[in-house]
Amino acid sequence: MEKDHGLRAAIAKILTDASIDVAEDRVVHYIIRELHQGRQVSAILNDPFVRNRVNETQLEKVMEDETVLKAIDEEMRKAFAAWDFKFEE
Repeated sequence: MEKDHGLRAAIAKILTDASIDVAEDRVVHYIIRELHQGRQVSAILNDPFVRNRVNETQLEKVMEDETVLKAIDEEMRKAFAAWDFKFEE
């Protein structure tokens, strides 16, 4: 019986980890898409789509994602090149 409980717990952990990864991945893609549409990072991070899918720890991980950082860098370069810093939203 104890083996069954351990196996169930292990399977539950794998499924939970997989669902967290999927949520984080969706948030990464959402942030990148919204950045390219001209939204400010602060507005995106406070968006219900983001807030309802990841907690603060997961959001920190998302913001460290290489593709998110690259998208932010690209948008900053465009803003400096065009002198359009989108201070108003």
